[in-house]
Amino acid sequence: MKHYAFGALAALSLATVGQAQENIVIGHSLSPQSHYGVGAQAFIDTLTELSGGSFTGEQAPAGQLGGERDMIEGLQIGSMDVVITSTGPLGNFVPQVYALDLPFLFRDYDHARTTLDGEIGQELLDEIGKNNLVGLAWSENGFRHVTNSQRPVRTPDDLDGLKLRTMENRVHMAAFEGMGAAPTPMAFPELFGALQQGVVDGQENPVTVITASKFWEVQKYVSLTGHVYSPAVVLASPILFDGLTEEQQGWFMEAAKASAAATRAEVNRLEQAGVEMLRENGMEVITDIDKAPFAKLAAESSYSVYTDQYGSEMVDRIKAVE
Repeated sequence: MKHYAFGALAALSLATVGQAQENIVIGHSLSPQSHYGVGAQAFIDTLTELSGGSFTGEQAPAGQLGGERDMIEGLQIGSMDVVITSTGPLGNFVPQVYALDLPFLFRDYDHARTTLDGEIGQELLDEIGKNNLVGLAWSENGFRHVTNSQRPVRTPDDLDGLKLRTMENRVHMAAFEGMGAAPTPMAFPELFGALQQGVVDGQENPVTVITASKFWEVQKYVSLTGHVYSPAVVLASPILFDGLTEEQQGWFMEAAKASAAATRAEVNRLEQAGVEMLRENGMEVITDIDKAPFAKLAAESSYSVYTDQYGSEMVDRIKAVE
């Protein structure tokens, strides 16, 4: 495997004075055709254009360089350059981010995007920056839904006893325990095989991830529960970023903003086209869901995971965003 950190750091000082071209590797967990792939390519294209070609880039998609937690740790030690990741494992490094994972907190996409593009989002990026990471921009996965191989899920009772893969995230696990499922955390690269072998019955992800991963090959039912809004974030290694000039740092920030915009646009597209794609590939799509009992049980079991430690101020502020 190529050791990206050495290449990045060795060439960086040369790139600064225009003597060499620096290639930035962007790691993520999905395919190059996914919304993450679209965002990664937008980052590469924008950075290359702004730098006049002194920086180029390539994707390391589909978990080639490890699960999301592995890649975040790689940023901290400098073996990764840039990562697009869900917030699932990020709470292990920056616990304040757990607030974003609370179920049924965000009303809709406008509410979520306005929150993350505003004061609250910047505060959380600053908090990420205190943990040996660089938070460049908030990106997106979308609202998460439940799939499984056993039965349609319309009520919390239908979740009872289902072995459901969740992210390695205490808030998500507590929410699904409250709703009656048996949450089983595992890294995303392990998920398809676990579904295929029956290690778990189901999983929960946005339509964007369900389509990109072709989960219809191993799952029969998708219930549009929309139980959690799932942001993503574009992170950089501080070892890389701190070695850049102020102008170069500006290029990276702009590239991250372009990445987030392209990802969100792809999420918008797939929210429309993706559900039909799931039907066309044989999944039964359940839409007649009363979300109120899910929301009540999930909130009762999971909000305290966050508020007991950090209080309710952040939650209240997010709810108040217009």
